[in-house]
Amino acid sequence: MTTTAERVSDSTTEKTADKVMDKRRALGRGLDSLLPSGPRVVAGTAMAAGAVSAVLPELQAQAARPEPGDAVLRIALDQIDENPYQTRQAFDAAALRELADSIRANGVVQPIVLRPKSDGRFVLILGERRCRAAKLAGETSIAAIVRRVSDQQAAEMTIVENLQRQDLNCLEQANAFARLSREFGLTQEQIGQRTGCSRESVSNYMRLLKLPDVVQRYLADGLLGFSEARVLLQIANPHSIPYIAKEAIDKKMSVAQLIERVDRLNLPPQAFGEPAPEPKLDPNVRAAQTDLERVLGVRVRINDRKGKGKIVIEYASLEDFDRVLEMLKGKS
Repeated sequence: MTTTAERVSDSTTEKTADKVMDKRRALGRGLDSLLPSGPRVVAGTAMAAGAVSAVLPELQAQAARPEPGDAVLRIALDQIDENPYQTRQAFDAAALRELADSIRANGVVQPIVLRPKSDGRFVLILGERRCRAAKLAGETSIAAIVRRVSDQQAAEMTIVENLQRQDLNCLEQANAFARLSREFGLTQEQIGQRTGCSRESVSNYMRLLKLPDVVQRYLADGLLGFSEARVLLQIANPHSIPYIAKEAIDKKMSVAQLIERVDRLNLPPQAFGEPAPEPKLDPNVRAAQTDLERVLGVRVRINDRKGKGKIVIEYASLEDFDRVLEMLKGKS
């Protein structure tokens, strides 16, 4: 007999799987809208490096035509420039060697995507890992689709590919979204539509860039993750964030432990039944505070930091207020 707990577990598992599939479909739709047609292999289109500039006009014309499909060509690796919109900074060396071994045995199964430059060279859009692995494998050329796209389309295609393959750490993803916003003026809603993410997700990632530089380095190095970063953003005093982040790393805190630590930091001591610490005053400041209280007849607090601060006068009634005000005005 199936128990209620088992039915709930199965239902939860199915819903989780559905959400994952929906996200993958959304990302797929995002990439399909940028690269709508699948490749078609054109026989006999192998290209030597010296022939690139000669066929460039033909390639550009082909990329501009609205015909279905794209030609897969052989492009010399030394004619391909780096992708200026590549958001991923770290490439796993062992994984690249494995991919290089696969390329030696089977070639590049999925073509990379390039866009032509006016000088006869090409700029990489999609497939940086395949390019790097092909070079490791000793290849001199690679299967590629050449398309004419704008800077914005190229940036979006790069980001969507990395999101589909989950190749970005949380800081790289935040920087990718921020670049779309900064360079192309896209709103968070528009970024979400183009990459298959919700506006809330885009916003949460971009907020990571408000963290101090040292904490962002922890994220880049994998010492902290997205969940920990979101907790650190809840710290009321920004100056405390690097110290709590380092403490979380050193003590190997779980997310739950970090939440408890941040809550304790944010709440006043009285919330935990502890007396509020008395401020330490310079003896001269304390004497001045006592003199003011005696003269004004109300409570006075002086907050002084290296010769700068504020004087707080507390009154218990309107009569006290009127009296103190008259005294401060110098009237009898």
